[in-house]
Amino acid sequence: MAKTLIAFFSRADENYFGGAMRYIKVGNTEVVCGLMKEMTGADTFKIEMKEPYSPVYMTCIDEAKRDLCAGTRPELVSLPDSLDAYDTVILAYPNYWGTVPMAVVTFLEAFDFDGKTILPLCTNEGSGLGSSERDIKKYAPGAKLGRGLSVTGSRAASSADAVRRWLEGNGVL
Repeated sequence: MAKTLIAFFSRADENYFGGAMRYIKVGNTEVVCGLMKEMTGADTFKIEMKEPYSPVYMTCIDEAKRDLCAGTRPELVSLPDSLDAYDTVILAYPNYWGTVPMAVVTFLEAFDFDGKTILPLCTNEGSGLGSSERDIKKYAPGAKLGRGLSVTGSRAASSADAVRRWLEGNGVL
């Protein structure tokens, strides 16, 4: 039987919401992943950096840009022992400088995705998926990439209908 894993990177603290900063206790990407877990019953794995970015939004984006430009692979708190049990990995992340956060790259490079399907879901405030789909292909060679979904982060809590249609379109529901 096909199994799905929802692997996600999400950031709480101070976030950008359509022109203003706002403090949140649960990151937008994690909110969407909670909706997906309710719909699918899939296992989840939160990608967490050993040394998280600053809780201050402007400092965080500077740190993320530094890591992207340097090609840094941040050390993670943990990794799953294996992804062998999963046929599909829903990979959810915020758009950091037009692509996936470097912590997501650390996660992708830790596993062999040959024969697995990756479904990208990117939260953002208008920048869409950027180059993340192309970059995921680069960091997870051998994976089949399904159609991605861009979710406006400030509307994460009300994204259930769009997420359901996307999951159905990708054969997860």
